Amino acid sequence: MNKFQLRKKISKIRSKFARKKITVNSKALIKLIEQKSSNKRVGLYYPFGDELSTLELMNRLIRKKFIISLPIINNKSEMSFYSWSPNEPLTINRFGILEPLKGKKITPSTLIIPLLAFDSNLNRLGYGGGFYDRFIQKIEKQNNCVKIGLALSCQKINKVPVDKYDKKMDFIITEKRIYK
Repeated sequence: MNKFQLRKKISKIRSKFARKKITVNSKALIKLIEQKSSNKRVGLYYPFGDELSTLELMNRLIRKKFIISLPIINNKSEMSFYSWSPNEPLTINRFGILEPLKGKKITPSTLIIPLLAFDSNLNRLGYGGGFYDRFIQKIEKQNNCVKIGLALSCQKINKVPVDKYDKKMDFIITEKRIYK
């Protein structure tokens, strides 16, 4: 099965489970971030469609004095992260995803990344745009960023098809366990 077919299949499965409002264990995720992060800069995503919500996680991280940032995709389809807090406005980008209007550009030490599918080897199947893979490649040259994929356990498959551009996660956390 190619990546396109796999994305379609897993999207349907995730959609069924997403309606049940399943979430990952925020406390375990924060503990992991605190143990592995070199500083308090966390890059998150604002939930879109059937993605696992990060809103509770954002609020918990803010209470613990973490600096939260969200991605902005520019006209060249490059992604960068900008500081954001819940009292600041968001705008809808060309993909229908909410992103900050403004903020300070930040290089996160931890990235919380959405995905469609994953395997035991920590390979991630994204949405096909390559935004996170390109961003990770760019910042890996500058610092050691911890990459954590968020998923439901139903998104785990035997083997994610990968190519030379795909970046592995350091951890993947589901509602049932942490893969490392």
